[in-house]
Amino acid sequence: MTKAILTCALNGVLTNPAQHHIPVTPEEMAAEAKRAYDAGASVMHIHLRQQGAGKGHLPSWDIGLSRQVQQAIRDACPGVIINHTTGVVGPNYQPALDVVTATRPEMAACNAGSLNYLKIKANGDWAWPPMLFDNPVEKVQDFIDAITGAGAIPEFECFDTGIVRSVGMYRAAGMFSGTAQMNFVMGVASGQPARADLLPILADLAPEDSRWQVTAIGRAEIWPLHRRTAELGGHLRTGLEDTFYLPDGAKVTSNGALVEALARTARDAGRDVASPAEARAILGI
Repeated sequence: MTKAILTCALNGVLTNPAQHHIPVTPEEMAAEAKRAYDAGASVMHIHLRQQGAGKGHLPSWDIGLSRQVQQAIRDACPGVIINHTTGVVGPNYQPALDVVTATRPEMAACNAGSLNYLKIKANGDWAWPPMLFDNPVEKVQDFIDAITGAGAIPEFECFDTGIVRSVGMYRAAGMFSGTAQMNFVMGVASGQPARADLLPILADLAPEDSRWQVTAIGRAEIWPLHRRTAELGGHLRTGLEDTFYLPDGAKVTSNGALVEALARTARDAGRDVASPAEARAILGI
């Protein structure tokens, strides 16, 4: 079976550095990337945050900042693969396209369909105002074009089964060619749940020659999902964007411990962990 590529999602877009130990500055991003890299991660998924006191909870699409973050991570982690976020709500997504075009990461997220992004509290109130994460076909095409035009691999983020099925239609319609890099996002309350029994279905619905990984969002329930992903030949992702909790329920303050646990999960399932060079060969980079 192919070696498992480990991705670390270093910080995310929703986590607040005033409440959680997530990296914001280029130096912090590099330090966290090094901890994850030393634990076995070959791919770093990055989000940019505004710099300066009290601004770290706000997203940024600053090209200069992206270059600084990427260079700092590359200096700390030889051979590492950068996977850049592109997720934007609404029609003004040109800044996200511009960052990818200008900085040319090896990979970039391509959100492959729309989702009502919802969560409900125990008392019946919304956890946040109901939001449409809008990714119509024209927007998806713009991101595919920008990502492939930069020489990068689009990673199709799939929050539900219909989105998984859409990726095959995108290829059939000529929107992209070649092997589809799929990311099954599981655990968003209004998307597909973090259930291991869904994995064979999702893998079957994906284009048959695709590579796939799982983004598992949650707490203790995500670790059996990681184990089953490894057993079925999928690639693995964790990080402070996705969870703060180890398999035993202990809360972490760094990405390193999460990647260490993910590497153990892969090896327990009989999978070796891919080095950065091996990950590049698997991905065709």
